[in-house]
Amino acid sequence: MTGSLHLVSLPLAPERFFASDNFSGAHPRYLAAIERANAGHVMAYGGDAITKSAVSMFQELCQADVDVLFTFNGTGSNIVALGSLLRSAESVICSEWAHINVDETGAPEHILGIKLHDVISPDAKVKPEHIVAASSALGNVHHVQPGVVSITQATELGTVYSIDEIRVICDTAHSFGMRVHLDGARISNATAALGGDAKTFRAMTFDAGVDAVSFGGTKNAMFGAEAVLLRRGVASDRSGFIRKQNTQLPSKMRYMAAQFVEALTDDLWLETARHANQMASRLYKALEDLTSLQMTPPAVNSLYPILPPDVKEQLQAWNFFWDWDLSRSQVRWMTSWDTSPADVDAFAAGVRAALLGR
Repeated sequence: MTGSLHLVSLPLAPERFFASDNFSGAHPRYLAAIERANAGHVMAYGGDAITKSAVSMFQELCQADVDVLFTFNGTGSNIVALGSLLRSAESVICSEWAHINVDETGAPEHILGIKLHDVISPDAKVKPEHIVAASSALGNVHHVQPGVVSITQATELGTVYSIDEIRVICDTAHSFGMRVHLDGARISNATAALGGDAKTFRAMTFDAGVDAVSFGGTKNAMFGAEAVLLRRGVASDRSGFIRKQNTQLPSKMRYMAAQFVEALTDDLWLETARHANQMASRLYKALEDLTSLQMTPPAVNSLYPILPPDVKEQLQAWNFFWDWDLSRSQVRWMTSWDTSPADVDAFAAGVRAALLGR
């Protein structure tokens, strides 16, 4: 901490952090599902009954002809999805904020040998005009060919595409022969925000024209469980080989699949996401009178306030959270499936004490 830091007395810190939904543990029901799956010998690499059941449940959720590939993590899911959509000499159009562009250590470029075409987007959304502009390279042998548009739902800035926005993006991309990938690390939070049912999920994905979805589970209370949903006839028929080649084929797949069976049986995946969203709204309402924070109402489970540097440092030492835009002293607060109202109230009290006690 800096020598000029003015410390004020803060209340007892909340039990849980507001740094990331990756900080949270797994929901007890998912752990119980793993334990139930941990019985005897079954076929490996997805040949077991639990995995077949999970695949069937995903196909019912999508109500589309899709292949379902379980993977270990979000980066791996994106690599498998993009690798299944891309053709030789093609690039991926994405937002400058996209996880594939900022937070995957160049994995798409390194592993797939492709070019990311990141577009300037203050709200982290790809726009149809970005696709139109990139299309000028089509047919020019000297230029990498834009082949896939990758969008994130919800975005890295906590914004959410409307269903109509996704539909227009898909229509625009398809008009140029491009395919559309949706990075859904927090697809559950976006689904809960836009309607909160299976129909909403379908409307924003395959009904809208999306060709591949990276369906996140880990950020939404699961234990290392992700899935790639690929529209047949658009994605490569060698996607299974692409998954293996990119080190994302689980041998004991039943443990991942069991969690998705539990999630999709009675919409637990939406219940946990809805709660996380509600806790972010509760935090916003508790602090919205502090206009210096410059917060806007959260669409999902994240807030992006501005904090004076001394306040930021004291609060991070008290209950850790991540910096976001250092040039603005902007941070990110994120709630999780297990964030309690008491956690929110305690955190809000600490923020208020640090700001008003300066």
